[in-house]
Amino acid sequence: MKKIKTGDGSYTFVDDKYGEVLHSITGAEEEAIKKYAEPTNIAELAMKGEINILDVCFGVGYNSAAAIDAALKANSKCKINILGLEVNDKLLGLVDELTPKFKSYGFIREIKNNSYKDNNITIQLIFGDARKTIKKVKGEFDVCFLDPFSPKTQPEMWTEEFFKDIAAKLKTGAVLATYSCATPVRINLVRAGFDVKDGPSIGRRAPSTIATKVL
Repeated sequence: MKKIKTGDGSYTFVDDKYGEVLHSITGAEEEAIKKYAEPTNIAELAMKGEINILDVCFGVGYNSAAAIDAALKANSKCKINILGLEVNDKLLGLVDELTPKFKSYGFIREIKNNSYKDNNITIQLIFGDARKTIKKVKGEFDVCFLDPFSPKTQPEMWTEEFFKDIAAKLKTGAVLATYSCATPVRINLVRAGFDVKDGPSIGRRAPSTIATKVL
């Protein structure tokens, strides 16, 4: 994979198979914070003492690291449980090439045998096609990060069926965040039981999407 510098000075990679970048070229770190950690109310949830995050298309862990930073800043004693779904098992081998400003990125680097655990933080990764692995996931989650490649490039990850499988793993009132605002994506989210609204517009004119599970 080719490493590239994004607009905020942080680095990401261009995927060999899909030809798309793993994060926004306007700012990889900024996207993780502004489109995922902040609009899903991570800090507010952390004040309750425990938060469960489903990170679909975990990548190199930027979204999860941003969430851990936000949660621990709000409540240093918060328990943070992250389950990441990822198809590319080679990405973890690239994290040592990255030096993002996330204070919590060290936890991502310390993932061994697909997991990391300490007193506060548990990270578990499941590799494989997320459309299949999601069916094996147990538990209910407060937040979902949905970060596949674009609907044009990876349409199978934006279907009503997949969204319903995700919704089945979320608590009522849980929030899903994704960068896409494509009309078919939003229609499929609504059909899957989500209430949809505009998320932050970061690095482009179009907004991202924030979806709350209502059914």
